[in-house]
Amino acid sequence: MSFWDGLWRGGRSTQFDSGSAATNAITLTKRNQSVSLTKQGAATGNLRVNLSWRMRTSDIGGGRRSSLLRHPFQAFKPEVVQAHTESMVNVDLDLGCLYELTDGTKGVVQPLGSFYGELNGPPYVKLSGDDRFGSGSGETIFINLDHREQIKRLLVFVYIYDQTPAFDRTHAIVTLYPSNGPRIEVGLDERHPQARSCAVVMIENVKNELIVRREVKFVYGFQAELDRLYGWGLQWGRGYKAKADR
Repeated sequence: MSFWDGLWRGGRSTQFDSGSAATNAITLTKRNQSVSLTKQGAATGNLRVNLSWRMRTSDIGGGRRSSLLRHPFQAFKPEVVQAHTESMVNVDLDLGCLYELTDGTKGVVQPLGSFYGELNGPPYVKLSGDDRFGSGSGETIFINLDHREQIKRLLVFVYIYDQTPAFDRTHAIVTLYPSNGPRIEVGLDERHPQARSCAVVMIENVKNELIVRREVKFVYGFQAELDRLYGWGLQWGRGYKAKADR
């Protein structure tokens, strides 16, 4: 399976049932690495997986907030950070998911190449869109757990598309919203200035029990390196996204 050039289709928006709002959260850490959706009664319905990020305040100071008060339309511009060469670069974090179904089908859902997936058919994983600007809503993937018997494992990952590595300058968080029970949060707070990708969580069907396990493994390459790390066995090619309208 090869993934080549694809165009980003602006304005894609799909409404899904994201489950009831949760007032508390489970934070997965190195010491508390996993949680069972099955034992929480949350292994049905649509599991919403959200990526959001903001700049580290220690790096950008308070200048941007005061600037927004004077120039409110700057809020619609992409965030920028200082690269290691002291030049300015845009931050474009993308959310993706490697999937393996019980029938052996394997693939990826991601903005790169416009592989948006399907919710009610294989792979039962759907990307709602591609957020270029780190907005409050971020990027979201929906997983249809009503078809959990067809799902063997899902690896949710984050990568920086075609920009200077900046995981050390951003505060990113991946949040899972089950159909029932508390949300599950995984922070990407470790400092890996040269990393371009990060495996965040693995969702695995283990003897008919859905387990969410924290990974947070940073790599210096892209999806192909994550593939090798977890033994997915896909064939990868260089893909592109069209420039978003500014």
